[in-house]
Amino acid sequence: MKIVVIGGTGLIGRPLVEQLRQSGHDVVAASPSTGVDTITGEGLAAALAGAEVVVDIPNSPSFDDGPVLHFFQTSTRTIVEAAAAAGVRHHVVLSIVGADRMPDIGYMRAKVAQKQIAAASPVPVSIVRATQFFEFIGALAEGGADGDVVRLSSVLMQPIAAADVSAALAEVAVGEPLGRVVELAGPEPLRLADLGARVLAAKGDPRRVVVADELGYFGGTVDDRSLTPGNDPRVTRQRYGATRFEEWLSRAFAA
Repeated sequence: MKIVVIGGTGLIGRPLVEQLRQSGHDVVAASPSTGVDTITGEGLAAALAGAEVVVDIPNSPSFDDGPVLHFFQTSTRTIVEAAAAAGVRHHVVLSIVGADRMPDIGYMRAKVAQKQIAAASPVPVSIVRATQFFEFIGALAEGGADGDVVRLSSVLMQPIAAADVSAALAEVAVGEPLGRVVELAGPEPLRLADLGARVLAAKGDPRRVVVADELGYFGGTVDDRSLTPGNDPRVTRQRYGATRFEEWLSRAFAA
């Protein structure tokens, strides 16, 4: 089948495109770098022509409250309108576990808005919410850098390897539309401050991590239920999400 992956050149999209192609599908990796812009609509109709499935995984160039909301609302509306016009039968949206539990974080409000637009579309939808990626822990640590220390909340998370998310999306994309939300999570709940300390140690970074729960997450208020799966942790019961953090860490910083 023909599958269009919006955001197909990114962290999740690139391995997803490769996996789907290896399975024999006709896959279009759509992004501004390949001539497809979901804000202006440029190239989108041509990319979707004859497609059965669109996987919606682009990311906003800005995380500021106004721009990120504008990006996800505009991009999602553009995609669903073009998908409906092209006769696409399945719209797969990647979102974030707990997005609706963190309304004081602008990025999460934008992802909730994305889900609402997709769910109201005439194109059958599958909403896949994933927990935080292992690959983003380093950036979260840098966001808490303060001289020779890194200040991070000890909030509970259940992060997942990006490769496991790509693999799960590949399965969802070729299946029937779910018409609901499913959640992807890694195999173990872990504390953000501990995760940050382990990444710094693996990199040989001498800075120490200091627990600062008042920082929350992206400046928002969180508790131990905010970032952990609750509705349908699909991958904890299946083969996806099996990669443990220590296993990923040893590979990521093997050099």
